[in-house]
Amino acid sequence: MLTTILLVLELVLAIGLIVLVAVQQAKGEGLGAFGGSSQNFFTKNKGMEAILDKATVWVLAAFMVVTIAFMFV
Repeated sequence: MLTTILLVLELVLAIGLIVLVAVQQAKGEGLGAFGGSSQNFFTKNKGMEAILDKATVWVLAAFMVVTIAFMFV
């Protein structure tokens, strides 16, 4: 029973994470951010972008917790 609940929850979180990442605007840096050529790397996100960023982090954290919970079931 618990395995089924965790599996359904992980599926919902995975779909939510895919949607959140797909909806976000491209930041324009790509892998150039690691080479020092990023111009807007330290800019603050405002409005909907900030909400999407925070939601993505929370959904990812929940996904990781559920995935780790599978080790103990």
